[in-house]
Amino acid sequence: MAHPPEAFSRVVIDAQLRDAKWNLTDGRSVRYEYGLPDGTKADYVLSDRHGRALAVVEAKRMAIDPLAAQRQAKNYATQLNVPLVFLANGREIWAWDFQNEAHPHPVKTFFAQADLERRAAARAARKDLMTVETDGRIAGRPYQLECIDTLCREITAGRHKLLVEMATGTGKTRTAAALIKRLFEAGRVTRVLFLVDRITLANQTEEALIDNLPDLPAYVLRAGRRFQDEKRITITTLQSMVKQYADYSSGYFDLVISDECHRSIYGKWSGVLKHFDGIQIGLTATPCVAAPEILANIEDDEDKAFIRDTLRFFELERPTYRYTLKQGITEGFLKPYRIYKALTVKTAAEGGFPVRRDELDWSAMDAQTQEEMNELFGDDDTITVDPNALERRFTIPERNRAMVREFRDVLANGYTGKDGVRRFADDGKTIVFAVTKRHAATLAQMFDAAFAERKPSPEIRYADYVVSGIGDDDDSADAKTRIERFKKEPLPRILVSVNMLDTGFDYPEVVNLVMARFTRSAILYQQMRGRGTRPSQIVRKPAFTIFDFVGVTDYHGDSEDIPADGGFVVTAEKSTQQPKPRTLLMLDVHDHIDPATRGWVTLDEDGNEVRSAEADARADELGTAFEAWLLARDDWTPDQTRILRMVGEVIRANATDLESFETYHFSNDPFRGMGGRRMAEALFGGADGLATLLADLNAAVFPPMPPHATAPEPDRPSPSH
Repeated sequence: MAHPPEAFSRVVIDAQLRDAKWNLTDGRSVRYEYGLPDGTKADYVLSDRHGRALAVVEAKRMAIDPLAAQRQAKNYATQLNVPLVFLANGREIWAWDFQNEAHPHPVKTFFAQADLERRAAARAARKDLMTVETDGRIAGRPYQLECIDTLCREITAGRHKLLVEMATGTGKTRTAAALIKRLFEAGRVTRVLFLVDRITLANQTEEALIDNLPDLPAYVLRAGRRFQDEKRITITTLQSMVKQYADYSSGYFDLVISDECHRSIYGKWSGVLKHFDGIQIGLTATPCVAAPEILANIEDDEDKAFIRDTLRFFELERPTYRYTLKQGITEGFLKPYRIYKALTVKTAAEGGFPVRRDELDWSAMDAQTQEEMNELFGDDDTITVDPNALERRFTIPERNRAMVREFRDVLANGYTGKDGVRRFADDGKTIVFAVTKRHAATLAQMFDAAFAERKPSPEIRYADYVVSGIGDDDDSADAKTRIERFKKEPLPRILVSVNMLDTGFDYPEVVNLVMARFTRSAILYQQMRGRGTRPSQIVRKPAFTIFDFVGVTDYHGDSEDIPADGGFVVTAEKSTQQPKPRTLLMLDVHDHIDPATRGWVTLDEDGNEVRSAEADARADELGTAFEAWLLARDDWTPDQTRILRMVGEVIRANATDLESFETYHFSNDPFRGMGGRRMAEALFGGADGLATLLADLNAAVFPPMPPHATAPEPDRPSPSH
């Protein structure tokens, strides 16, 4: 079959320009076959609203590599005195700032007119980045200044993917703010995307940037909102970005900072980051080196994936700049820590602990639970429970009480270690890391009861808890209120957390961390540990104490072998108080109403359906899953991408009614007027190709959930027989 002519490519390129919001018919913005002084003609000249040239587009047939036109396009741009060239063939778009780059690089879209205008204005005022001073009032510590200088040297050298590893508590946000200011003052960037893991962290980042960068307006982009074009810094989560990033050109942001985003983003969501063309900077507190001997010693698969995918995304073997926890402690910028280790008998049982049939209260179980337990026991009278399954499927109330009693006893009386020295933990603000919401609520009640005499009245909470799920709805207004109360008021003194305070939570007055949750992830453990490292100006805090009741510090190598010159002080391990011989093993089987079975239809005064909160939530869920599926591949043609985005809109609009997207849906609007099913088959390789595509889409967007299924737990294996 003959290859499509260049005229066909131009039809596609015209559509791509319209997608980037270019006006093709006003006679000023886009000029075709534009005559040049040497008698040649540029295929397209992209101009500002006044008709002044900003960029050249050189179009080729789809069968021709667009990079073959580099010399020709550079000649056109030089005659027009414009710095930017786009090379396109209808399938690929390459951008080339030939005055500052040796080679073109691929981009997802043409830049919008407003984006080119903004970049041109900044270029006119550009300064040598290495001659611009860092604002030491924002980030003045020696390692912060060294980090910023290192990044600026790399950017000046032409490197646009950079990774910073700085230990928790060393001021990553302030360092980023000072870098942003320097880049703006040098004319190197004009608009910034600052990605965080959760909306509460976005609010915290917004406050920090507003305080330090008052001349660069910042805002938090929430799910469903539009970008605020007048602002310079957009702070948001990837979950919020994934729903709308495609509405903006690749030139909208020229600096993207990813701050402690979820460890899977560089694999699952990397398409969002790749959409925007500019400098990419990752910030992490996690050691991130890809040496084979280091990766080989990492047992947690998610940790390996995080390190591998992060370094792969930034095209690095090790971070651009590193400042470790030990450096921070040695140099006095972070607080050292002590570890108090105390395991219950059940927790310490290697190879699991036995549970007999006659230890269980069968009368308290419903029929379904009894059936599940009978399956576990089979023909045996005893099963072996992995301690790591505690608080997920099994709970031992006496174990939780023992941990609470031990914590209170050490606070009150201290503990004399093997060296004969009696040490005391500080009696102050404490974070407890729990496993599940039920576990958190239970521990909060137990801590509250243990310290009841310290409360001014019974209804006041000495201990409270906060729980986070997944996505932008993690942080309910109530959780935010509880966190603020913990930070600003004397009570609660203890806050139990599930996935809420382990990353990004900044409160220097925390003096104790209680590990009631085991994790195999070194990354998560280091994040949790980092909640105590910040020095406080309010309370005396020579060090903080980690109470380890689950063996997590031993698992991750925090032991008495830590060198003293690093500032670490570790107490001797202590056998815990023995629980009662006949420990009651209760079952904690999760059950809840299936959200899909809920709902009613609400009508407005005109008889039109009003979408319920459940319908909006379902639309967000399916929309996010669809975007993840779409981003997993980067080989879609422009026409395929356009149709698939329409499929995504249909799925979102009919979220409560759809259980799959099938070929017959192409016979309906909006596809009917475009050729319907035949059009879809032609685009995706015939009937079989389309069927394969939809099967893959449906598996990703509408995964079947077996009855009573629960999500797998990342840190703990299931109990074994």
